[in-house]
Amino acid sequence: MTVTTLSSREFNQDASGAKRAASKGPVIITDRGRPAHVLLTIEDYERLTQQTASMADLLAMPGVEDIDFDPPRVGHLARPADLS
Repeated sequence: MTVTTLSSREFNQDASGAKRAASKGPVIITDRGRPAHVLLTIEDYERLTQQTASMADLLAMPGVEDIDFDPPRVGHLARPADLS
C-alpha cells in the first residue's frame, strides 16, 4: 500500500491524479502543511467503517453452545479483591 501526500493546491489542480493515487493507497491532503483530509477508495472506506459484532452478539449466535472453549487458568495473576 502506497501512502501519497498532496497539498490542497495540488489536489485542486489534479483531482483525477489524486483519485488514481487513492487506488494504490490513502491520499493525505494537507492544509498549510498539516494533514487535514484523507482520500480513500469506497472499498477501503467501507472496510474501515464495517461494524464488527459485539461479544454479546457472538455469544448469541446459533450453534455457539457446541464450541469447546477451555481457556488456560492464570491463578498466579489472580488475587482476592480487597473490599475493606
